[in-house]
Amino acid sequence: MFEFIRTHSRLTLGFLLLLIIPSFVVFGIEGYSRFSSPANEAVARVAGQNVTRAEWEQVHDRLVDRARRQGAEAAEPLKTEAARLDTLDGLLRERVLLQAATDQHLFPPVQRMVRLFDADPQYAGLRGPDGKLSREALAQSGVTPEMFDQRLRQDYGMRQVLAGIGLSGFAPAATASQSLDALLQRREVQLQRFDPGAYRGKVAPTEAELEAFYKAHEAQFRTPEQAQIEYVVLDGDVLARGFTISDDDARKFYGDNAARFTTPEERRASHILILADGSASAEQKAAAKAKAQALFEQAKATNPAGFAELARKNSQDTASASVGGDLEFARRGTMAAKALDDAVFALEPGKVGGPVETEFGYHVVIVTAVRGGKARPFDDAKAEIVAELRRGKVGKEWPAAAEQFTNMAYEQPDSLKPLIDKYKLERQTATVTRTPAPGATGALASAKLLTAVFSADAVRDKRNTDAVEIGPNQLAAARVVQHQPARVLPLADVRDAVRERAVGEQAARQARKDGEARLAALRAAPAGDKLGEVQTLSRLQARMLPPGLLDAVMRADATQLPQVVGVDLGAAGYAVVRVDKVLPREQPPGVAPGADPLREQYAQAFAAAEADAYLEALKKRYKLEVKGAAKAAAVAAAASAAAGF
Repeated sequence: MFEFIRTHSRLTLGFLLLLIIPSFVVFGIEGYSRFSSPANEAVARVAGQNVTRAEWEQVHDRLVDRARRQGAEAAEPLKTEAARLDTLDGLLRERVLLQAATDQHLFPPVQRMVRLFDADPQYAGLRGPDGKLSREALAQSGVTPEMFDQRLRQDYGMRQVLAGIGLSGFAPAATASQSLDALLQRREVQLQRFDPGAYRGKVAPTEAELEAFYKAHEAQFRTPEQAQIEYVVLDGDVLARGFTISDDDARKFYGDNAARFTTPEERRASHILILADGSASAEQKAAAKAKAQALFEQAKATNPAGFAELARKNSQDTASASVGGDLEFARRGTMAAKALDDAVFALEPGKVGGPVETEFGYHVVIVTAVRGGKARPFDDAKAEIVAELRRGKVGKEWPAAAEQFTNMAYEQPDSLKPLIDKYKLERQTATVTRTPAPGATGALASAKLLTAVFSADAVRDKRNTDAVEIGPNQLAAARVVQHQPARVLPLADVRDAVRERAVGEQAARQARKDGEARLAALRAAPAGDKLGEVQTLSRLQARMLPPGLLDAVMRADATQLPQVVGVDLGAAGYAVVRVDKVLPREQPPGVAPGADPLREQYAQAFAAAEADAYLEALKKRYKLEVKGAAKAAAVAAAASAAAGF
């Protein structure tokens, strides 16, 4: 097909124009680019609504920015593909819960939302001295009260979806006891192992047996289809290396964004509040002001250390009086009242100010500490500025560079050298199969690129693959150097491996035969010979036993003891176990006899499992579907995690 397109390029171009021009007429050039923009690619779908790559990136960028404010190191773990997938998982979980809350009418009315907000400790920092929502604190975060109300309502609605499941996670005593016994019950056993290693010297497969084993297990000696490839990757970092940022440009950016490179000044203040809100009469306000004036005079007459004692005895701000009126560190514009904010940032440290009138009453205030307010030197910030300016240039230049890279890979299909020379790329090599290898990263983890590598054109004609998007602002193109179809290796080439596996199989078979004979003898006389050292086992005291063996021990019928069981361990041989006693669960130190401290933990785990199961059911109900590159990345991450485990 690609050969036909190359040969009849004029005809193909004309046909494509017939398809594209009507699209521009209907949608306009801007609309066409909007629909085709990678940012609008649907990475998932919930309840018939698309979740776009742009939404995903926006949520993740906010998480990174929030972490970066805590320090550069805090943001590093969020820059991995696994972290981006976790963000997508959280976004999709939220979409599912919002849809469920909408369908079930779980969003609280205004009156209930106010009560919930007042009682919720996580929002304490957003309340002023009067307990009401602080508009100044919201403004500092760039959030309007309306936006906050909407988010809060959605948050409480989503909580309600799973709250009922969590609260209904009641675990009856009998059920809890059985479940905890399955994990913590101890059993006293004797064990005899029949190890295939002890039988290897006793077996000698004949040539006929080797050939029969080889034919029965040909799949074990099959090499997968492979391709030796060379490939190149164009990404933002490659483009950025080609951009030179002058000192003048960097200094201009530094000057234009001075606030970014200045640590905001923060002041720690203490205050004494004499209440006189808007409902107070003129006489009450005058009395409050006079009292505040008297306290101001007292505070000036004492040293700063005496202010705290005055606040404890006289301040009517119940939240801060007990700590000497301390209001903690705050930035300009974030205090509960503007007049108080202005006074704090106008005072010299250690000086007493007031009385300051606000909507709450009259404040006597002292500044106890100041920090921040200094700009980073240009030389310290230069590397960060240059990197950001380069990223900005990459954002502008990437579309044109990506288009040119794509065209060159297609129009000069016999070599990757033109791409390497043009963009100063590194030629990379690898041996690949049709599916990404466990732990593969970058281009080699892209299922889309590997599909292109094993296409007929790439394999037969050794042509460049088309440029493939392997990540945000990342393109790769590859070329097959050598292709090897899947095949079964000849017996002559794998004879040693065949013999090794055949010997292992025969040794395991002989071990199983002797183990089964021993089992039969013991079942005839269960309390007979000693099998081995007496051991106490539980799922928490597995003593490095194979999982199948431990399962058999814990599943054995304990109502009639002793109980003898045999366990086929496959290539690891055979085991015969006699369960002699069931011992009670081991209690943690200091726990009273008869007490069951794990019961509550089990109930919590039971409720969490029920909530997770319900969430999975909701995902199916609302037809959650992860698409495209996001799905491929999730599969690759799961495979990598499984390989690591």
